[in-house]
Amino acid sequence: MSARTAIINARIVDPASGFDGTGSVLIENGAIADIGPRLFNDGKPTNAEIIDAKGQVLAPGLIDMRVFTGEPGAEHRETLKSASASAAAGGVTSIVVMPNTDPVIDDAALVDFIRRRAEATAKVHVYPAAALTRGLNGEQMSEIGLLKEAGAIAFTDGDRTIQSSLIMRRCLAYAANFDAQILAHVEDPWLAAAGQMNEGGFAARMGLGGIPSAAETIALERDLRLLELTNARYHLAQVSCAEALEALMRARQRGLKPTCAVSAHHLALNEQDIGEYKTFAKVSPALRCEADRKAMIEGVRSGQIDAIVSSHDPQAPETKRLPFAQAAYGAVGLETLLPVVLSLHHEAGIPLLDVLRCVTVAPANILRLPSGRLAKGAPADLVIFDMGSPRKIDPNEFHSHTKNSPFVGRLMQGRVLRTVVAGKTVFEG
Repeated sequence: MSARTAIINARIVDPASGFDGTGSVLIENGAIADIGPRLFNDGKPTNAEIIDAKGQVLAPGLIDMRVFTGEPGAEHRETLKSASASAAAGGVTSIVVMPNTDPVIDDAALVDFIRRRAEATAKVHVYPAAALTRGLNGEQMSEIGLLKEAGAIAFTDGDRTIQSSLIMRRCLAYAANFDAQILAHVEDPWLAAAGQMNEGGFAARMGLGGIPSAAETIALERDLRLLELTNARYHLAQVSCAEALEALMRARQRGLKPTCAVSAHHLALNEQDIGEYKTFAKVSPALRCEADRKAMIEGVRSGQIDAIVSSHDPQAPETKRLPFAQAAYGAVGLETLLPVVLSLHHEAGIPLLDVLRCVTVAPANILRLPSGRLAKGAPADLVIFDMGSPRKIDPNEFHSHTKNSPFVGRLMQGRVLRTVVAGKTVFEG
Protein backbone atom coordinates (compact mmCIF):
# COMPACT_ATOMS: atom_id res chain seq x y z
CA MET A 1 0.00 0.00 0.00
CA SER A 2 1.12 3.54 -0.73
CA ALA A 3 1.40 6.29 1.88
CA ARG A 4 -2.12 7.36 0.86
CA THR A 5 -4.80 4.71 0.46
CA ALA A 6 -8.56 4.81 0.12
CA ILE A 7 -10.82 1.88 0.97
CA ILE A 8 -14.22 2.38 -0.66
CA ASN A 9 -17.59 0.58 -0.76
CA ALA A 10 -17.09 -1.00 2.67
CA ARG A 11 -19.56 -2.00 5.34
CA ILE A 12 -17.88 -0.15 8.19
CA VAL A 13 -18.43 -1.79 11.58
CA ASP A 14 -16.89 0.17 14.45
CA PRO A 15 -17.87 -1.03 17.94
CA ALA A 16 -16.20 1.98 19.59
CA SER A 17 -18.65 4.43 18.00
CA GLY A 18 -21.50 2.00 17.36
CA PHE A 19 -21.47 2.75 13.64
CA ASP A 20 -22.54 0.03 11.22
CA GLY A 21 -23.08 1.27 7.70
CA THR A 22 -21.65 1.80 4.24
CA GLY A 23 -18.72 4.13 3.92
CA SER A 24 -15.09 4.70 3.03
CA VAL A 25 -11.78 5.20 4.80
CA LEU A 26 -8.79 7.33 3.84
CA ILE A 27 -5.42 6.23 5.20
CA GLU A 28 -2.35 8.48 5.25
CA ASN A 29 1.03 7.70 6.78
CA GLY A 30 -0.19 4.74 8.80
CA ALA A 31 -3.19 6.47 10.38
CA ILE A 32 -6.84 7.03 9.52
CA ALA A 33 -7.05 10.47 7.93
CA ASP A 34 -10.79 10.46 7.33
CA ILE A 35 -13.73 8.09 7.55
CA GLY A 36 -17.45 8.23 6.99
CA PRO A 37 -20.50 7.31 4.92
CA ARG A 38 -20.25 10.37 2.68
CA LEU A 39 -16.50 10.30 2.13
CA PHE A 40 -15.63 10.41 -1.59
CA ASN A 41 -19.24 11.10 -2.62
CA ASP A 42 -17.83 13.62 -5.07
CA GLY A 43 -15.59 11.04 -6.70
CA LYS A 44 -12.60 8.84 -6.00
CA PRO A 45 -9.60 10.51 -4.37
CA THR A 46 -6.56 11.37 -6.40
CA ASN A 47 -2.99 10.37 -5.65
CA ALA A 48 -4.14 7.36 -3.63
CA GLU A 49 -4.24 3.63 -4.00
CA ILE A 50 -7.89 2.55 -4.27
CA ILE A 51 -9.13 -0.63 -2.60
CA ASP A 52 -12.72 -1.61 -3.36
CA ALA A 53 -14.11 -3.57 -0.40
CA LYS A 54 -17.14 -4.58 -2.51
CA GLY A 55 -19.52 -4.36 0.39
CA GLN A 56 -17.54 -6.60 2.72
CA VAL A 57 -17.07 -5.78 6.40
CA LEU A 58 -14.32 -3.33 7.34
CA ALA A 59 -13.59 -3.43 11.07
CA PRO A 60 -10.76 -2.54 13.44
CA GLY A 61 -8.03 -5.15 13.48
CA LEU A 62 -8.52 -7.76 16.17
CA ILE A 63 -6.56 -7.51 19.44
CA ASP A 64 -5.65 -10.83 21.08
CA MET A 65 -4.69 -10.55 24.74
CA ARG A 66 -3.40 -14.11 25.23
CA VAL A 67 -0.85 -15.62 22.84
CA PHE A 68 1.90 -18.10 23.70
CA THR A 69 4.94 -18.49 21.47
CA GLY A 70 8.15 -20.48 21.74
CA GLU A 71 10.61 -17.64 21.21
CA PRO A 72 13.03 -17.58 22.86
CA GLY A 73 13.95 -21.17 23.68
CA ALA A 74 11.36 -23.27 21.82
CA GLU A 75 11.30 -21.83 18.32
CA HIS A 76 10.25 -25.22 16.91
CA ARG A 77 6.82 -24.57 18.47
CA GLU A 78 6.39 -20.98 17.33
CA THR A 79 8.45 -17.89 16.61
CA LEU A 80 7.34 -14.29 16.79
CA LYS A 81 7.52 -14.26 13.00
CA SER A 82 5.30 -17.30 12.53
CA ALA A 83 2.87 -16.22 15.26
CA SER A 84 2.54 -12.81 13.61
CA ALA A 85 1.95 -14.42 10.21
CA SER A 86 -0.76 -16.56 11.79
CA ALA A 87 -2.25 -13.50 13.44
CA ALA A 88 -2.27 -11.52 10.18
CA ALA A 89 -4.03 -14.40 8.41
CA GLY A 90 -6.64 -14.34 11.16
CA GLY A 91 -7.29 -10.61 10.99
CA VAL A 92 -5.44 -10.01 14.27
CA THR A 93 -3.32 -6.86 14.20
CA SER A 94 -2.10 -6.81 17.83
CA ILE A 95 -1.05 -9.68 20.08
CA VAL A 96 0.02 -9.81 23.72
CA VAL A 97 2.63 -12.55 24.11
CA MET A 98 2.95 -14.46 27.36
CA PRO A 99 6.26 -14.67 29.29
CA ASN A 100 6.32 -18.49 29.39
CA THR A 101 9.51 -18.87 27.37
CA ASP A 102 13.03 -20.11 28.03
CA PRO A 103 14.37 -17.95 29.53
CA VAL A 104 11.26 -16.54 31.16
CA ILE A 105 10.51 -12.90 30.32
CA ASP A 106 11.23 -11.60 33.82
CA ASP A 107 14.08 -9.20 33.06
CA ALA A 108 14.06 -5.79 31.39
CA ALA A 109 16.64 -6.93 28.83
CA LEU A 110 14.37 -9.79 27.77
CA VAL A 111 11.39 -7.46 27.39
CA ASP A 112 13.58 -5.31 25.17
CA PHE A 113 14.63 -8.41 23.22
CA ILE A 114 11.00 -9.32 22.49
CA ARG A 115 10.22 -5.80 21.36
CA ARG A 116 13.26 -5.57 19.10
CA ARG A 117 12.79 -9.07 17.71
CA ALA A 118 9.17 -8.31 16.91
CA GLU A 119 10.08 -5.05 15.19
CA ALA A 120 12.53 -6.97 13.01
CA THR A 121 10.42 -10.01 12.15
CA ALA A 122 6.73 -9.57 12.99
CA LYS A 123 3.96 -8.41 10.66
CA VAL A 124 1.65 -7.26 13.46
CA HIS A 125 2.04 -5.32 16.69
CA VAL A 126 3.59 -7.51 19.41
CA TYR A 127 3.22 -6.43 23.04
CA PRO A 128 5.25 -8.40 25.60
CA ALA A 129 3.69 -9.35 28.92
CA ALA A 130 6.31 -9.82 31.63
CA ALA A 131 6.36 -12.44 34.38
CA LEU A 132 4.61 -11.45 37.57
CA THR A 133 7.03 -13.57 39.61
CA ARG A 134 10.64 -14.43 38.83
CA GLY A 135 10.94 -17.61 36.81
CA LEU A 136 7.14 -18.00 37.06
CA ASN A 137 7.79 -19.85 40.33
CA GLY A 138 5.34 -17.85 42.41
CA GLU A 139 7.89 -17.14 45.11
CA GLN A 140 9.55 -13.80 44.38
CA MET A 141 7.92 -10.79 42.80
CA SER A 142 9.37 -9.44 39.56
CA GLU A 143 10.68 -5.90 39.21
CA ILE A 144 7.38 -4.56 37.96
CA GLY A 145 8.49 -0.92 37.71
CA LEU A 146 11.61 -1.67 35.66
CA LEU A 147 9.79 -4.15 33.44
CA LYS A 148 7.01 -1.68 32.70
CA GLU A 149 9.57 1.00 31.91
CA ALA A 150 11.23 -1.45 29.49
CA GLY A 151 7.95 -1.89 27.61
CA ALA A 152 5.97 -4.66 29.31
CA ILE A 153 2.29 -4.01 28.65
CA ALA A 154 1.04 -6.28 31.44
CA PHE A 155 2.16 -8.78 34.08
CA THR A 156 1.21 -12.43 34.35
CA ASP A 157 2.53 -15.86 35.16
CA GLY A 158 0.83 -17.09 32.00
CA ASP A 159 -0.74 -20.48 32.58
CA ARG A 160 0.30 -20.63 36.24
CA THR A 161 -1.55 -19.50 39.36
CA ILE A 162 0.37 -17.91 42.21
CA GLN A 163 -0.30 -20.26 45.12
CA SER A 164 0.78 -18.00 47.97
CA SER A 165 -1.90 -15.49 48.94
CA LEU A 166 0.77 -13.32 50.53
CA ILE A 167 2.86 -13.20 47.34
CA MET A 168 -0.25 -12.48 45.27
CA ARG A 169 -1.24 -9.64 47.59
CA ARG A 170 2.23 -8.13 47.32
CA CYS A 171 2.15 -8.41 43.53
CA LEU A 172 -1.23 -6.69 43.33
CA ALA A 173 -0.20 -3.93 45.74
CA TYR A 174 3.10 -3.31 43.97
CA ALA A 175 1.43 -3.33 40.55
CA ALA A 176 -1.12 -0.80 41.79
CA ASN A 177 1.71 1.58 42.68
CA PHE A 178 2.85 1.51 39.05
CA ASP A 179 -0.67 1.41 37.57
CA ALA A 180 0.35 -1.89 35.95
CA GLN A 181 -2.14 -4.33 34.42
CA ILE A 182 -2.35 -7.84 35.93
CA LEU A 183 -3.50 -10.76 33.75
CA ALA A 184 -4.35 -13.61 36.12
CA HIS A 185 -4.75 -17.31 35.41
CA VAL A 186 -6.89 -18.78 38.19
CA GLU A 187 -6.91 -22.48 39.05
CA ASP A 188 -6.29 -24.04 42.44
CA PRO A 189 -3.31 -26.32 41.63
CA TRP A 190 -4.14 -28.78 44.39
CA LEU A 191 -7.68 -29.37 43.14
CA ALA A 192 -6.50 -29.57 39.53
CA ALA A 193 -3.40 -31.71 40.04
CA ALA A 194 -5.07 -35.11 39.59
CA GLY A 195 -7.26 -34.17 36.64
CA GLN A 196 -6.98 -33.93 32.88
CA MET A 197 -10.48 -32.76 31.90
CA ASN A 198 -13.62 -31.27 33.39
CA GLU A 199 -14.91 -33.20 36.40
CA GLY A 200 -18.23 -34.94 35.91
CA GLY A 201 -19.99 -37.97 34.52
CA PHE A 202 -18.31 -37.74 31.14
CA ALA A 203 -14.84 -37.75 32.72
CA ALA A 204 -15.84 -40.81 34.76
CA ARG A 205 -16.98 -42.64 31.62
CA MET A 206 -13.74 -41.69 29.89
CA GLY A 207 -11.73 -43.00 32.83
CA LEU A 208 -9.93 -39.67 33.23
CA GLY A 209 -9.29 -37.63 36.37
CA GLY A 210 -11.53 -34.63 36.72
CA ILE A 211 -10.77 -30.95 37.35
CA PRO A 212 -13.72 -29.37 39.18
CA SER A 213 -14.90 -25.92 38.17
CA ALA A 214 -14.49 -25.07 41.86
CA ALA A 215 -10.73 -25.03 41.25
CA GLU A 216 -11.27 -21.91 39.15
CA THR A 217 -13.88 -20.32 41.39
CA ILE A 218 -11.94 -20.78 44.64
CA ALA A 219 -8.77 -19.25 43.19
CA LEU A 220 -10.75 -16.37 41.71
CA GLU A 221 -12.58 -15.65 44.98
CA ARG A 222 -9.20 -15.37 46.71
CA ASP A 223 -7.90 -12.94 44.12
CA LEU A 224 -11.04 -10.81 44.34
CA ARG A 225 -10.67 -10.52 48.12
CA LEU A 226 -7.06 -9.45 47.62
CA LEU A 227 -8.20 -6.99 44.99
CA GLU A 228 -10.37 -5.32 47.65
CA LEU A 229 -7.20 -4.74 49.68
CA THR A 230 -5.08 -3.39 46.84
CA ASN A 231 -7.32 -1.78 44.17
CA ALA A 232 -5.05 -3.00 41.39
CA ARG A 233 -5.85 -3.29 37.67
CA TYR A 234 -6.95 -6.93 37.61
CA HIS A 235 -7.98 -8.94 34.56
CA LEU A 236 -9.07 -12.57 34.65
CA ALA A 237 -7.27 -14.02 31.63
CA GLN A 238 -9.83 -16.78 31.05
CA VAL A 239 -13.19 -17.42 32.66
CA SER A 240 -14.67 -20.80 31.80
CA CYS A 241 -17.53 -21.61 34.18
CA ALA A 242 -20.77 -20.00 35.32
CA GLU A 243 -19.79 -19.96 39.00
CA ALA A 244 -16.63 -17.94 38.31
CA LEU A 245 -18.56 -15.45 36.20
CA GLU A 246 -21.08 -15.06 39.02
CA ALA A 247 -18.22 -14.37 41.44
CA LEU A 248 -17.00 -11.59 39.14
CA MET A 249 -20.48 -10.09 39.01
CA ARG A 250 -20.72 -10.07 42.80
CA ALA A 251 -17.33 -8.36 43.01
CA ARG A 252 -18.47 -5.66 40.59
CA GLN A 253 -21.59 -5.10 42.68
CA ARG A 254 -19.27 -4.45 45.63
CA GLY A 255 -17.59 -1.69 43.66
CA LEU A 256 -14.57 -3.58 42.34
CA LYS A 257 -13.59 -3.25 38.68
CA PRO A 258 -12.10 -6.55 37.52
CA THR A 259 -12.26 -7.32 33.81
CA CYS A 260 -12.31 -10.75 32.23
CA ALA A 261 -11.92 -12.64 28.98
CA VAL A 262 -13.12 -15.97 27.67
CA SER A 263 -11.23 -18.11 25.18
CA ALA A 264 -12.71 -19.00 21.81
CA HIS A 265 -12.43 -22.67 22.79
CA HIS A 266 -14.81 -22.23 25.72
CA LEU A 267 -17.36 -20.47 23.53
CA ALA A 268 -17.44 -23.03 20.73
CA LEU A 269 -16.57 -26.33 22.43
CA ASN A 270 -17.56 -28.34 25.49
CA GLU A 271 -16.20 -31.41 27.26
CA GLN A 272 -17.93 -33.72 24.78
CA ASP A 273 -15.65 -32.44 22.02
CA ILE A 274 -12.82 -34.43 23.54
CA GLY A 275 -14.60 -37.37 21.90
CA GLU A 276 -12.27 -40.31 21.49
CA TYR A 277 -9.49 -38.81 23.62
CA LYS A 278 -8.70 -35.97 21.21
CA THR A 279 -5.66 -34.36 22.75
CA PHE A 280 -5.96 -31.28 20.51
CA ALA A 281 -8.98 -30.42 22.70
CA LYS A 282 -6.97 -30.67 25.92
CA VAL A 283 -6.71 -27.08 27.07
CA SER A 284 -6.38 -25.16 30.33
CA PRO A 285 -8.86 -24.39 31.81
CA ALA A 286 -10.49 -27.63 30.75
CA LEU A 287 -13.42 -27.56 28.35
CA ARG A 288 -16.51 -27.37 30.54
CA CYS A 289 -20.03 -28.79 30.35
CA GLU A 290 -22.60 -27.46 27.90
CA ALA A 291 -24.32 -25.38 30.59
CA ASP A 292 -21.06 -23.56 31.27
CA ARG A 293 -20.47 -23.00 27.57
CA LYS A 294 -23.91 -21.44 27.22
CA ALA A 295 -23.21 -19.29 30.28
CA MET A 296 -20.09 -17.95 28.57
CA ILE A 297 -22.11 -17.05 25.47
CA GLU A 298 -24.68 -15.27 27.63
CA GLY A 299 -21.81 -13.48 29.38
CA VAL A 300 -20.71 -12.08 26.03
CA ARG A 301 -24.29 -11.16 25.12
CA SER A 302 -24.86 -9.30 28.40
CA GLY A 303 -21.48 -7.58 28.40
CA GLN A 304 -20.39 -9.31 31.60
CA ILE A 305 -17.46 -10.77 29.68
CA ASP A 306 -15.23 -8.01 28.36
CA ALA A 307 -12.96 -9.72 25.84
CA ILE A 308 -12.50 -12.87 23.78
CA VAL A 309 -9.02 -14.35 23.31
CA SER A 310 -7.60 -17.11 21.15
CA SER A 311 -5.42 -18.50 23.96
CA HIS A 312 -3.12 -19.53 21.13
CA ASP A 313 -0.77 -22.15 22.59
CA PRO A 314 1.16 -24.14 19.97
CA GLN A 315 2.47 -27.54 21.03
CA ALA A 316 4.88 -29.86 19.22
CA PRO A 317 3.40 -33.10 17.82
CA GLU A 318 5.46 -35.24 20.17
CA THR A 319 3.77 -33.59 23.17
CA LYS A 320 0.25 -33.92 21.79
CA ARG A 321 0.22 -37.34 20.13
CA LEU A 322 0.32 -39.13 23.46
CA PRO A 323 -2.24 -40.80 25.72
CA PHE A 324 -4.64 -38.10 26.89
CA ALA A 325 -3.40 -38.05 30.48
CA GLN A 326 0.21 -37.47 29.35
CA ALA A 327 -0.48 -35.00 26.54
CA ALA A 328 0.38 -31.32 26.93
CA TYR A 329 -2.28 -28.66 27.37
CA GLY A 330 -2.82 -26.09 24.65
CA ALA A 331 -4.35 -25.39 21.24
CA VAL A 332 -3.59 -23.00 18.41
CA GLY A 333 -6.27 -20.41 17.77
CA LEU A 334 -5.11 -17.23 16.06
CA GLU A 335 -6.52 -18.22 12.67
CA THR A 336 -9.85 -19.49 14.04
CA LEU A 337 -10.55 -16.60 16.44
CA LEU A 338 -12.58 -14.57 13.94
CA PRO A 339 -14.80 -17.48 12.75
CA VAL A 340 -15.57 -18.39 16.37
CA VAL A 341 -16.42 -14.77 17.20
CA LEU A 342 -18.66 -14.58 14.13
CA SER A 343 -20.41 -17.81 15.15
CA LEU A 344 -21.80 -15.92 18.15
CA HIS A 345 -23.52 -13.64 15.65
CA HIS A 346 -24.57 -16.32 13.15
CA GLU A 347 -25.69 -18.96 15.64
CA ALA A 348 -26.42 -17.18 18.92
CA GLY A 349 -27.86 -14.00 17.43
CA ILE A 350 -25.57 -11.60 19.26
CA PRO A 351 -25.30 -8.29 17.33
CA LEU A 352 -22.17 -8.02 15.20
CA LEU A 353 -21.12 -4.80 16.95
CA ASP A 354 -21.24 -6.54 20.32
CA VAL A 355 -19.19 -9.59 19.34
CA LEU A 356 -16.57 -7.50 17.55
CA ARG A 357 -16.35 -5.19 20.58
CA CYS A 358 -14.86 -8.12 22.54
CA VAL A 359 -11.89 -8.39 20.15
CA THR A 360 -11.36 -4.72 19.31
CA VAL A 361 -12.13 -1.72 21.51
CA ALA A 362 -12.71 -3.67 24.74
CA PRO A 363 -9.21 -5.21 24.90
CA ALA A 364 -7.79 -1.91 23.65
CA ASN A 365 -9.39 -0.12 26.59
CA ILE A 366 -8.16 -2.71 29.09
CA LEU A 367 -4.60 -2.45 27.76
CA ARG A 368 -4.87 1.31 27.10
CA LEU A 369 -3.99 1.00 23.43
CA PRO A 370 -4.90 3.61 20.81
CA SER A 371 -6.04 0.93 18.34
CA GLY A 372 -9.26 -1.07 18.27
CA ARG A 373 -11.35 1.73 16.77
CA LEU A 374 -12.06 3.42 13.44
CA ALA A 375 -11.70 7.16 13.91
CA LYS A 376 -9.71 10.08 12.58
CA GLY A 377 -6.17 9.91 13.89
CA ALA A 378 -6.43 6.29 15.06
CA PRO A 379 -3.84 3.78 13.85
CA ALA A 380 -4.76 2.26 10.51
CA ASP A 381 -5.00 -1.28 11.88
CA LEU A 382 -7.87 -2.80 9.94
CA VAL A 383 -9.37 -6.04 8.73
CA ILE A 384 -11.66 -6.65 5.77
CA PHE A 385 -13.55 -9.94 5.90
CA ASP A 386 -16.39 -11.85 4.31
CA MET A 387 -18.52 -12.75 7.32
CA GLY A 388 -20.64 -15.32 5.48
CA SER A 389 -17.97 -17.19 3.55
CA PRO A 390 -18.15 -20.92 4.44
CA ARG A 391 -14.97 -22.77 5.26
CA LYS A 392 -13.81 -26.10 6.57
CA ILE A 393 -10.99 -25.70 9.06
CA ASP A 394 -7.84 -27.28 7.65
CA PRO A 395 -4.75 -26.84 9.86
CA ASN A 396 -2.54 -27.51 6.85
CA GLU A 397 -3.50 -24.02 5.70
CA PHE A 398 -2.37 -22.44 8.98
CA HIS A 399 0.67 -20.17 9.07
CA SER A 400 1.53 -21.32 12.59
CA HIS A 401 4.45 -23.74 12.98
CA THR A 402 2.18 -26.24 14.74
CA LYS A 403 -1.31 -27.43 13.86
CA ASN A 404 -2.87 -28.54 17.16
CA SER A 405 -6.31 -27.06 16.55
CA PRO A 406 -9.42 -28.48 18.24
CA PHE A 407 -11.47 -27.25 15.27
CA VAL A 408 -9.99 -29.63 12.68
CA GLY A 409 -12.65 -30.40 10.05
CA ARG A 410 -15.22 -28.08 11.61
CA LEU A 411 -17.48 -26.10 9.27
CA MET A 412 -17.41 -22.38 10.08
CA GLN A 413 -18.15 -19.01 8.48
CA GLY A 414 -15.91 -16.02 8.02
CA ARG A 415 -12.84 -15.45 5.89
CA VAL A 416 -10.24 -12.69 6.13
CA LEU A 417 -9.74 -10.90 2.83
CA ARG A 418 -7.20 -8.29 3.89
CA THR A 419 -5.34 -7.33 7.06
CA VAL A 420 -3.80 -3.89 7.35
CA VAL A 421 -1.30 -2.86 10.04
CA ALA A 422 -0.20 0.78 10.30
CA GLY A 423 -1.56 1.38 6.82
CA LYS A 424 0.28 -1.54 5.18
CA THR A 425 -1.30 -4.73 3.92
CA VAL A 426 0.25 -7.65 5.79
CA PHE A 427 -2.15 -10.33 4.56
CA GLU A 428 -4.34 -10.68 1.50
CA GLY A 429 -6.57 -13.73 1.15
